[in-house]
Amino acid sequence: MERGDIIIVSAPSGSGKTTICRAVLSRMEGIVLSISYTTREKRAGETDGEDYCFVDEQEFGKIKDSYGFLEYAKVFGNWYGTSRSVAESIVSEGKDLLLEIDVQGGNAVKAAVPDAVLIGILPPDKETLRKRLFGRGRDSREDIERRLEKAWEEIAQLLNYDYFVVNDDLDMAIRQVESIVMSRRLRRERTLNAVKAILHEKGEL
Repeated sequence: MERGDIIIVSAPSGSGKTTICRAVLSRMEGIVLSISYTTREKRAGETDGEDYCFVDEQEFGKIKDSYGFLEYAKVFGNWYGTSRSVAESIVSEGKDLLLEIDVQGGNAVKAAVPDAVLIGILPPDKETLRKRLFGRGRDSREDIERRLEKAWEEIAQLLNYDYFVVNDDLDMAIRQVESIVMSRRLRRERTLNAVKAILHEKGEL
């Protein structure tokens, strides 16, 4: 069985990253969302093992110290990390693993797994991003302005990514991400054995 790919999707807040990822997961077979470990408290409506794997700082530290994370980071006082063993288990089954993480995490995974695929989701312009952030109704004006300033820093950090998708039209953006995933599945490394099997049947090998 051919190994699956690790697909990393990163974007500044308000770019539509989560919406795009959810759509790709619901529309494509053979792709699984990575469930991050975290030390933050479980919120109402969240399920352990589905939204996050909730652990205390001691347990997180044990995993981190034993190199059990592909990437990890501390965000607003809480730790988040991607399990190395879980990722390996999924891709070894031939499934693709989708990671919705920030640029720092994406670069860390790429360093550990050079074949990982980095996709950056971009807003079409600053004004559109501003409208989307205000439209969510979740943040104060001060928080939104801070996120806007950070967004352009994050976009600059995305320049080393493999693919870019500008989310001007949501359905088009979803289809473009699907196309990237499909193109990876059709590359030589993942289809060569199937071609050899066909040639073997015809006595060419």
